[in-house]
Amino acid sequence: MTEHFLESRGIYYRINRFEAGRKTLLFVHGLSGSSSAWLEYEKSFEKSYNVVTFDLRGHGKSAKPKHYDDYAMTNFADDLDALVAHLGLKGFILISHSFGTLIALEYLSKHQNLVEKIVFLSPDFAVKKRLVSQLIRPLLLVTGIFRLLPFKAAPGGHVDYGKYPGSGDWNIPRMIADVSNTTLRVYLYCTRQTYVPDWEDFLPEISKPTLIMHGAKDSIFPVRNSLIMDKKIKDTKLIILPESDHILVLNDFDEVAGAIKDFAG
Repeated sequence: MTEHFLESRGIYYRINRFEAGRKTLLFVHGLSGSSSAWLEYEKSFEKSYNVVTFDLRGHGKSAKPKHYDDYAMTNFADDLDALVAHLGLKGFILISHSFGTLIALEYLSKHQNLVEKIVFLSPDFAVKKRLVSQLIRPLLLVTGIFRLLPFKAAPGGHVDYGKYPGSGDWNIPRMIADVSNTTLRVYLYCTRQTYVPDWEDFLPEISKPTLIMHGAKDSIFPVRNSLIMDKKIKDTKLIILPESDHILVLNDFDEVAGAIKDFAG
């Protein structure tokens, strides 16, 4: 894998050497994470597939815009679209986790024709509809104070997730490492932006083959999300891991990577 930077969008990304005739896998990580969450997947897939991983805006080594509106889902999706166009991708497999699934849905609503297959890991499609989210939402209004505070816009780095084996949904050391790297401002801005989209009515319009994986013990995005998506999306394969939580990308690599390989073909 080699490192690159898309200057026009301020986006850091990694790719292997693309080969004609191979399928392309494009990975979208979750909130406060980075492309390093996909490190083991890069190692596993790069000999058989063309692989793309990248850092979302405000995350990892990508640029950190200053304002709340910079983190609207449309901007994340536009970054993804710019990267796809830059690499000349068509007919790729879009793989997303958690917060990244909201970005994937935003992207698919405009560019589904460019995608061959879809993988949703621990997904959500309408965060604001959950009762717990409605209770938390007023607290996020405090993010307005950030407008008055100075902001260090320098890019961060990559968290070594190998230091947090078996990390649960609320593993404090891992969360501190993630939020410190992303910054509290960006983390809260992104969290607040998750309340904006509602993609439930769009789900029946998804026509591409879709793999959905969810941990039954997910305490962040409930498994009920995947059950609804499985019913509303036309062509799905649903895998529920009974002992897994939200962090299945890290904790259940063998199961997730194996399912992706079988699904990708």
